[in-house]
Amino acid sequence: MYKDIIVIGAGISGIAAGYNLKKSCSDKSFCILEGRDSIGGTWDLFQYPGIRSDSDMHTLGFRFKPWLHDKSIADGPSILNYLYETIDEYELSKNILLNHKVNSANWNSNDSIWELEILENNIVKKMTCNFLFLCGGYYSYTEPHMPYFKNQENFEGKIIHPQFWSSDINYLDKKIAVIGSGATAITIVPALSEKAKHVVMIQRSPSYVISMPSVDRINKFLRKILPKKLTYFLVRWKNIIWQSYTFFIARTFPNRIKNSILQRLEDELGSDYDVKKHFTPSYKPWDQRMCLVPDSDLFKAIKENKVSIATDTIKEFKSNGILLNSGKEISADIIITATGIKLNSFNDINVTIDKEKVNANDRLTYKGMMLSGVPNFAYTFGYVNASWTLRADLTSEYVCRLINLMSQKGSRSCMPTANKDAHGDDKLIDFTSGYFQRGLHMMPKQGNKAPWQNYQNYLKDIFAVRFMSINDSNLKFYK
Repeated sequence: MYKDIIVIGAGISGIAAGYNLKKSCSDKSFCILEGRDSIGGTWDLFQYPGIRSDSDMHTLGFRFKPWLHDKSIADGPSILNYLYETIDEYELSKNILLNHKVNSANWNSNDSIWELEILENNIVKKMTCNFLFLCGGYYSYTEPHMPYFKNQENFEGKIIHPQFWSSDINYLDKKIAVIGSGATAITIVPALSEKAKHVVMIQRSPSYVISMPSVDRINKFLRKILPKKLTYFLVRWKNIIWQSYTFFIARTFPNRIKNSILQRLEDELGSDYDVKKHFTPSYKPWDQRMCLVPDSDLFKAIKENKVSIATDTIKEFKSNGILLNSGKEISADIIITATGIKLNSFNDINVTIDKEKVNANDRLTYKGMMLSGVPNFAYTFGYVNASWTLRADLTSEYVCRLINLMSQKGSRSCMPTANKDAHGDDKLIDFTSGYFQRGLHMMPKQGNKAPWQNYQNYLKDIFAVRFMSINDSNLKFYK
């Protein structure tokens, strides 16, 4: 089977790609290949209690599909339902092929096509396309980060990673230890505490944690007096500008923002709570992603003694819990290892050019969405300082403009080409999060100037994608 464009992944990024291709490249054939048996990506994979968005739905939602609910911070099932609504509304289901796991993709220079080997229900099949667009996210769906803890095999209860949570896990009146302090831990801990006997969050070091109302009052007010689509547009841009402003201020005045966050935490938890020990990170604000607490749910659970925090390192697992290096023992029936994700490159696809393996870390990122020396290829990598969907939308728009420009030029292929002068910073993104540092060796490199830099700035990117010419001396077209 041949398609002009093949999109990998039917989550938020893949659905954005499908909408844009259908709208802007209507003369091109395309399909979306999804390796799993359902759409939704992250929002279908994760099933743990409390799963929700970690940013507002007016920016995590699509620009073309308004989020019409009162809650800005939404639960996983509501987000998944929103994605199904989008597919139905824009008739994308006929373009989506489920249970199509792509194992390899080889660029055939002689024919200017990508040759894909796909596993469909354990049957190997072949597909070809002219343009390959990876929208399968940035982490492994099958292999999370699961460090070994000394003597963990001695623990007599269950050890569960949130990525593998299932609905049949019974935690009613159980003592639970959650290892981790990132977004997953901050989300799952208060949710578990509603039914559990007690939950202890064990963290080696704290993260920045900020509270935010789950309902946007401005959105709720405007919806009463303005059309829904206009309200969505206004609230979306309010949040985009606010996100950009707060990130800029945090990077410019880190100590001032740090003190402000800690003061808010002290107001939430009381002056007698040890905010310095449990909620004061060693890094600056926005050196890692902020953890969001909707409606202060974590803080309420701490004040009601349903949740406690242990800031310490783990010495070993015991039969009935965890022994910390301080000598303190944490008794537990269930241990949840919210220890993070594992990055991958190329959506776990073996990518080759004329049968020669492509290593992402040997390539420069071009505008944060293509790779030097790789023809007819694009990928979605969202923002770490804002909603993923903002970048997914822009990348899809850019790909459509590029495909149409190729048609105008009569080109069968295009490819970013970098010279040695463009090489610079080895880091794709200036972020210190553990999961990113662990996987940096698999990610593309960043150059020292445009267009080889990944700005992580929506306001810059939107002008580059929507208003500036994509004809670029670094982008070569071939007939």
